[in-house]
Amino acid sequence: MRRRDVMAGLGVLATQKAVAAPMPWLSPDLPDGTRAIARMVRPPGKQGLIQLTDRPPNLETPIQALNAAITPTEQFFVRYHHANIPEEKTFDNWSLEIGGDAAERPARLTMRQLEDLPQTDVTAICLCAGNRRGLVQPHVPGVQWGHGAMGCATWHGPRLRDVLAKAGVKPDAVEIWFEGADTATLPNTPAFHKSLPLAKAIANETIVATTMNGGPLPLLNGYPVRLVVPGWTGTYWMKHLTRITISRVPLENFWMKTAYRVPAGLFPFGSPFPSQDRAANVPVTDIAVNSLISWPIDGDEVERSGFKARGLAWDNGRGIRRVDVSLDDGKNWQSALLDRELGPYAFRTWSLDTGPLPRGTVSLRVRAINNGRDAQPDTYVTNPSGYHNNTPHRATVKVV
Repeated sequence: MRRRDVMAGLGVLATQKAVAAPMPWLSPDLPDGTRAIARMVRPPGKQGLIQLTDRPPNLETPIQALNAAITPTEQFFVRYHHANIPEEKTFDNWSLEIGGDAAERPARLTMRQLEDLPQTDVTAICLCAGNRRGLVQPHVPGVQWGHGAMGCATWHGPRLRDVLAKAGVKPDAVEIWFEGADTATLPNTPAFHKSLPLAKAIANETIVATTMNGGPLPLLNGYPVRLVVPGWTGTYWMKHLTRITISRVPLENFWMKTAYRVPAGLFPFGSPFPSQDRAANVPVTDIAVNSLISWPIDGDEVERSGFKARGLAWDNGRGIRRVDVSLDDGKNWQSALLDRELGPYAFRTWSLDTGPLPRGTVSLRVRAINNGRDAQPDTYVTNPSGYHNNTPHRATVKVV
């Protein structure tokens, strides 16, 4: 798939095959401007994603597709900061460069060499830290995501620590830096480079993924390899990975020192990032405990005989302890049935049989609590960039 084909999918298809907003797949709580421009598009290799921006491409998964623990690859969301996405043929002679002042020696690994390392699978959620940003009040700058800037896949590849071992990690290493192949259109735009603390980089769950849901990574999801950092938000999941730097010092750039940060102490969770933490603010790291009603969706009609509400719950890897559902907008709650867990970093599906209902409206709400007893807050925790919007999801349906 070539870049011009991708752009055609996001441009021409957006014009010729788009469905005009508003539509049922678009949250009514999004800003009017976002609702006016959002379109359902089908880029090459994808099916039915909501286009919020086209350069760079930011494509959201419709809520109706978030109905299983594993998100189909063809409906997995797309998030970019820069618009210059390499053509697939650019990677024909791809290799991964490893070096830095805390590396014992430089190394360069081909795809074959990556595949010769011990392999592992991890089922994990990739979630943009700004998921649901478009639903907060007052609105804040950034991509106005609804519910679908997330997905869960089974990722396959070598552990990052085994990749780093090919270059050797010196005892004074502090951070691991990452670079990808996508670039900005304007020369003064900061390159999108990110870093991880050494402890998270060498954790069992952190891998360099070569496949997704049993198939090759799509170009728009990071082909030929991407970083997978389970439990942490998607900003660290570097796509089109080209270079890894083992460093004695913290990475100091816009994307680490300015962007993707929240006021210190604002959230009751978060893995430490000692080399990047400040007294005033800290990096966004852990995924917040959260849940979603995937069926019925807001505005649906349901039968008086009742229905089975379904949805997802997730967190940073501690695991979901309980999901509660309310049929009267939070006045009373009952426990949902949790399906089997596919792993601590995966979506957990839930369901609730409502039983017979009177005619009128039903105001559904859902909330999750994890094994660390972190719970979704009743009100949004205000922050400048709209991160961690994890208030209970609502859906109002009509009983006929």
